[in-house]
Amino acid sequence: MKKILFQLSVFALTAVSAFAQADDYKKAEFFVGYSNQQVDAGVDPGDFDSFVRDRESFNGFNVSGVYNVSRYIGVKADFSGAYKGRSFNFSPPGGNVSFDADASLYNFLGGLQLKDNSTEKRVKPFGHILAGAGHGRVKVSNLNCSVGVDCTGLNSTLSETGFAAAIGGGVDIKLNNRVDLRLIQVDYNPVFFDNGTNHNVRFGIGFVFK
Repeated sequence: MKKILFQLSVFALTAVSAFAQADDYKKAEFFVGYSNQQVDAGVDPGDFDSFVRDRESFNGFNVSGVYNVSRYIGVKADFSGAYKGRSFNFSPPGGNVSFDADASLYNFLGGLQLKDNSTEKRVKPFGHILAGAGHGRVKVSNLNCSVGVDCTGLNSTLSETGFAAAIGGGVDIKLNNRVDLRLIQVDYNPVFFDNGTNHNVRFGIGFVFK
């Protein structure tokens, strides 16, 4: 009888320990936040000064979901959209042209995230490597052309989809057992379109729900 009671006690302690280990990190998380994308304007990335200076600032959103297969490794799905509107007015020889252009850039990505997901951890640096598709679109509206100026092809919507990636990371700060503040996220976000590679940089801030 004593032997049986001892074996049952060992089994119970082992089971409690196993459950404790399973509960020491969150199995899943969901991020929603603001995204700023510094979109490549088509400069040579080998020229660092131009790489920093010649880019357009897009504003939008970023959402992602992670399923943690262990305390340190998670499978991640990521979606972001960023937008920019501009008005153009210029004077080619013999006339004047003006129009509005609304541009957007979307990323549909998936991959792996590395982070210490311990429930006791307060400051949580993370890194991720993601790959998928990027979709860019430019819509031209309110086109005005002087008589004699050829504006063929301007009054239309242009779009293109190509391979995309995001390599980067950031820092999460624990607010409580259910919510973290994503203090910063920074990604290098190349998108490979037919006419060349857009070397974009993506910034994010928001909240992580667990």
